[in-house]
Amino acid sequence: MRCFIGIDLGSTTTKAVVIDENQNVLGRGITNSRSNYDTAAAVAKTEALINGRFHLFRQALAGSGALNGSLDGFIGQLERDFRSEQYLEQLKDLEATCHRAIETARLADSNKAVGEALAEVFKRLTVEAPALFAPGAKRKSDFFRDIAGSQYLATGEVVAKEVGIRYDALLNLFDRSIIEVENRVYGDSVRRHLLAALERSFVAMPEMSSRRAQIEAPIKGVLDTEMEETYVVGTGYGRARLPFSKEHIRSEILCHGLGAHVMYPGTATVLDIGGQDTKAIQVDPQGIVESFQMNDRCAAGCGRYLGYIADEMNMGLHELGPMAMQSTKNIRINSTCTVFAGAELRDRLALGDKREDIMAGLHRAIILRAMSILARSGGIRDEFTFTGGVAKNEAAVKALNELVEENYGKLTLNINPDSIYTGALGGATFAWRAVVEEGKTAEARA
Repeated sequence: MRCFIGIDLGSTTTKAVVIDENQNVLGRGITNSRSNYDTAAAVAKTEALINGRFHLFRQALAGSGALNGSLDGFIGQLERDFRSEQYLEQLKDLEATCHRAIETARLADSNKAVGEALAEVFKRLTVEAPALFAPGAKRKSDFFRDIAGSQYLATGEVVAKEVGIRYDALLNLFDRSIIEVENRVYGDSVRRHLLAALERSFVAMPEMSSRRAQIEAPIKGVLDTEMEETYVVGTGYGRARLPFSKEHIRSEILCHGLGAHVMYPGTATVLDIGGQDTKAIQVDPQGIVESFQMNDRCAAGCGRYLGYIADEMNMGLHELGPMAMQSTKNIRINSTCTVFAGAELRDRLALGDKREDIMAGLHRAIILRAMSILARSGGIRDEFTFTGGVAKNEAAVKALNELVEENYGKLTLNINPDSIYTGALGGATFAWRAVVEEGKTAEARA
């Protein structure tokens, strides 16, 4: 089947979207951006194609009627088992890479002692792995670096104490090895992992054994269907580094405008707050950009700013919004500059202001800055679509709703749960148009 792919290389995450010939979204993929932009693009694309396979599995199994009310449970189990297979392969790769690093690392402890400690660490990590992907398991991140890193550091500290070596010797090995492993693409292993996951799913759900043949047939049919990468379009903060020719590159503004239109065809104004910049875009009824404005010079009021605040408060980025929602008092924050934000934050705390009130004030300050950018772009028109990673922050959404109503009255505010993929969706739609409407055939592979 022909597939059209959009890749959005952002400053913090890289996203990919795959659509079919009817412009239906088949799959979405995301990974953390890294200095190796080619790899980030390839990993995000691979994840989107995998996600597309699961979408097709669901369609095929639903059409076959083989699962009769157990579809969600079986697909969920299959995906957990697949992710577990992926994780175990990367874990083995990380262990081998760490052992190779021992030969070149200058360690105060003997190589033999460190090697034995390392083997024990990975033995325990392998035993703990199934629990990470069990039903109901909660992970703060789905990126291998984050999952393996937190497990490795905690287990490594315990093992180092037990065997009497320096913990920093194990820490050094992880730091030397993780980037190499993170920058490998495991696309060739996908089919093998899916088949292994299918076997594990039947073990985990023995009640499905009687229907095994009816379940396997549609799944293997999907696996045997080639997802042809017909055309790829890249965009985003790092688009100049994407491994495509110039004709396969589109600006962030064009892709976010079109992506928002595809999500919500009535969109007239788009606000995108990402990690590095804020974009205010006006689009016509066909999703074509009419005018736009972006923040200038710095990342003030963007996701990076919130990340800086989270670091200052020794909190996770995901904790800021919920804390701000507990506010009972309005506090005016004068600066959204990251250089001065820490000082103002400490001053506010010294004056006795509550953290939740300060957080609410910070969120409102960010949205006020966005409102000024929107005003310069032409204001806010109905319908208004909010996209980007900050759209997932409930305190930012609350502040935006309040300020829009204060300044423009009641408007329709669209926020899609998958809004972080808006730019990639626009890219995929441009790829579809290039082939279907313009007759282009050239391929761009990431």
